[in-house]
Amino acid sequence: MAAHIQGSPCISITPLLECFRPFPEVSNISAKDIALAISHIFTNQLSDVQTALLLNSLHYTGLDRRADVLAKCAQAMRNAAVPVDIKALREVVKGRVRKEGSYKGGLCDLVGTGGDSHSTFNVSTTASIIASSLLLMSKHGNRASTSKSGSADLLSAIVPAPPRLDAITPEAVPKVYKHSNYCFLPAPMFHTGMVHAATVRKSMGCRTIFNLLGPLANPVESEIEARVIGVARRDLGPVFADVLVRNGAKKAMVVCGEEDLDEISCAGRTFCWRLKELPNPSFRGLLDEKDEDYTTSDEDAPPRTIVEIEHFVVSPSDFGLPSHPLADASPGKRPAENARILADLLQNHRPQDDPILHFVLMNTAALFVIAGVCDADSSRMGDGDTGKVNKEVGPGGGRWKEGVRRAKWAVESGEASRSLDAFIKVSNSLDAV
Repeated sequence: MAAHIQGSPCISITPLLECFRPFPEVSNISAKDIALAISHIFTNQLSDVQTALLLNSLHYTGLDRRADVLAKCAQAMRNAAVPVDIKALREVVKGRVRKEGSYKGGLCDLVGTGGDSHSTFNVSTTASIIASSLLLMSKHGNRASTSKSGSADLLSAIVPAPPRLDAITPEAVPKVYKHSNYCFLPAPMFHTGMVHAATVRKSMGCRTIFNLLGPLANPVESEIEARVIGVARRDLGPVFADVLVRNGAKKAMVVCGEEDLDEISCAGRTFCWRLKELPNPSFRGLLDEKDEDYTTSDEDAPPRTIVEIEHFVVSPSDFGLPSHPLADASPGKRPAENARILADLLQNHRPQDDPILHFVLMNTAALFVIAGVCDADSSRMGDGDTGKVNKEVGPGGGRWKEGVRRAKWAVESGEASRSLDAFIKVSNSLDAV
């Protein structure tokens, strides 16, 4: 648990800070040293002055947008988080597996960095709820920082009974998954050490590395099978993809709407960086080995698979949907009003040509594609499923239209609404679970 160590002195990082001035030789500043300095923030062992200097130096040298730095700092942030009982979580997830296509039944996340200045509707949160009809979702989020309504704000505004987010403690996570495909992980409940940076961040007046670390610091990172991450700047796309590879991800996609939007855009093009796991030609083991966890005792042996990054562009037409001006599809209202829109959408009360509905369907479809459920050549989702798989392949090799078909089923069948209800119910009865 990240808390102040009573009686421990503050640690000086002056030698590191001196490397930043007057003209920093960034090549001489290691990601490891930066991550170590960042880790001292979580234990309240840096003074506010040195914390501010560190964050400011990283921002203005651009080091906080370097892949190796983000990867190491994200690891430090996860290491400082209050731990979840991973063994217990794995047991529960194993019992709830719903494999389909190349989806193995693991946890998934759909998240954005924020900071795109568009103040959009809570697309990723809504899409994550819909996705939980077919996937086990671990939505990591917080209250609004730069927008009008953060993911936690939206969920807390649900009527008549919102989920009890303060009950989603690290100890409660395995209990939630016994009864729900969906679990929201409130950042403050897990990353308790972030409180030591709060005052400094508010007073600095600029974005810091912490604005980028959130999507990379899911408290159950080791159990995440697939994810889609939105970034608010196109130049961050390949950086985040590189970070994910460094952190061991194998199924992921980073997206940035052409408007510098941290979601798949309903208005036009979206730039994508997709991680793809491929057979390693240097692997010396049995290529037809059926054991997915097969390893070798030779630590220097090449791995069975490698991960490559593919860059491509998607548009609404690739999802079989029309384009909509961003202003029509993302009103960016206050939490209470966004919660009403969420309820209308999940109850299938939005018009079929509704821009917000289309916006959400595309982003849900993207996660379905990345998770692998759209790879299935048959479909048995449940009542209302025609079973007719759309096998059309679009940019990046994705069955984007099949993803939309499945997302529509989740809404129209009521499965997405039932999934949210299950999460609300278990969160409000955790003491009795």
